[in-house]
Amino acid sequence: MADILALKETLDKGDMYGLIKAMPQNLEQGIKLGRDADLMRLEQETFQSVVVAGMGGSAIAGDIARSYLYRQIQIPFMVCRYYRLPAFVNRKSLVICCSYSGNTEETLSAYDDAIVTGAHIIAITSGGKLAHKAESDGVPIVKIKGGLPPRAALGYSIAPLLMILERLGLCEEQSEALSQTALQLKNWAALYDPADDKNPALDLARQIYGTIPVIYSGYERLNAVATRFKGQLSENAKILAFTNVFPEQNHNELVGWHKLYDLDKKYTVVILKDSQEHKRIRARMEIVMQYLRDKSIKVILLENLSGQDLDRVFYFIQYLDFTSYYLALLNGVDPTPVNAIDYLKEKLAN
Repeated sequence: MADILALKETLDKGDMYGLIKAMPQNLEQGIKLGRDADLMRLEQETFQSVVVAGMGGSAIAGDIARSYLYRQIQIPFMVCRYYRLPAFVNRKSLVICCSYSGNTEETLSAYDDAIVTGAHIIAITSGGKLAHKAESDGVPIVKIKGGLPPRAALGYSIAPLLMILERLGLCEEQSEALSQTALQLKNWAALYDPADDKNPALDLARQIYGTIPVIYSGYERLNAVATRFKGQLSENAKILAFTNVFPEQNHNELVGWHKLYDLDKKYTVVILKDSQEHKRIRARMEIVMQYLRDKSIKVILLENLSGQDLDRVFYFIQYLDFTSYYLALLNGVDPTPVNAIDYLKEKLAN
């Protein structure tokens, strides 16, 4: 296999390695941004629902918050990846519009929809049209650092989002958990050093290399992590990947492994297991792993470390972000550019 340090030097023109490694510092700065946001007009409100409107790397923070807070938040919480908000949004709803660039057309449309419904709105953005609209409408803005690929700005979006939900009384205190997670991520980053040929992210990338990854996870804690990994594999490593969750996978997709058209060697199933997983999900995972292995499918089981909930989530996010990075190098591609997305935006603009 090619020398990783040489590939990093040759291919990683945008320093995606450094961007992934910087996540703990971004989390720390995001905590401060969320703590300092001007929410005075909203802090006495009672909300009946929360909607995070966003796309791609900006929406994933909403997914992670929703799954992480699954057993905490007491009102409906959804992520809207569309031009229009659902019909239940009203004056008692909190709509958090997340667009890293501030120019995401779907999110701008959802913002306009929120204005029409009279919902309470908060914008999380680095600038662009969303910042302009929010400033004109007197909507609270969390202004985050610009100049990054949106997927590399997760720390800047998830930390303010969790801090906002805490400050509005919608979840438990988050700042201590976020700070602890940032510290853990700094310590764990040494595991993924490109100079260490044995690092687990590089090892996983080598196991996935040349195959189509199918990512399975439990629903409650890690489904957003699986979605994040799928997106990182597509944007960084430039490959297709697919995901599903337990127990839903057991009720339909499991049957689809019957007819593989001689492609059994082209799939790698990656199962993400939370150390606090529901006991019936653990049982389902064991049965499915054996079923797939009996069909000669390569199956890789990954289990996170014990610890607080947010640590367990971000342990996997960091590990799998680095995996997508190393797979990009093995694939001979620069992980940073997303030329197909740029092409689509150019065509839409014309």
